[in-house]
Amino acid sequence: MIKNFLQELRTQRWDDHRFYHHSRINQSLHFVSALSFLFAYVMLFFDPVVSALVGWLVSMTSRQAGHFFFEPKGYDHVNQATHEHKEDIKVGYNLQRKVVLMAIWALSPMVLYFDPTLFGLFKPWVTMVDFARQVAKVWLAVGIGGLLFRTIHLFFIRDIETGLVWMTKIVTDPFHDLKLYHKAPLFLMKGELIDPGLEKHVKHA
Repeated sequence: MIKNFLQELRTQRWDDHRFYHHSRINQSLHFVSALSFLFAYVMLFFDPVVSALVGWLVSMTSRQAGHFFFEPKGYDHVNQATHEHKEDIKVGYNLQRKVVLMAIWALSPMVLYFDPTLFGLFKPWVTMVDFARQVAKVWLAVGIGGLLFRTIHLFFIRDIETGLVWMTKIVTDPFHDLKLYHKAPLFLMKGELIDPGLEKHVKHA
């Protein structure tokens, strides 16, 4: 059981890397995202509000910017797959689902602005500091909700193991990305825009 779980985790991580992390800019942004996510993890025990602000404003924005703006969207010759095919088989949030998630994140402060109590859940904010802290609480809920929603969704469209493996992957991604992409900024400074090692790794996988 544990052996199968770990093998599935390795498979999901490998597919994510080979399909969605060709760009050295994207890899570098994932390195930045990983560092800030680890900081957010630590702050979760001391000040969850700060953790949510860092997690969304730095970690998630840098991470998703790499996917939306810098990752090639054409035919993937390395994996011999179209972008549409990769989006269809994506286990977690593909770009379309990410647009929905990021839209919810971006629009959530507006709800709090027009209804300071958020349907009676909060004490009305008075200062902008109060507003920022309440927004952070909403963002924390959006993050946890997004993780749980897709995990449970995978229970039904795939199986329970796939959902639990994906959730484990997402939670541990900052540690894995730090190890995998820590050299990406150096390669990028040398002018390398696309990871040349992917093709070799895919052929020998």
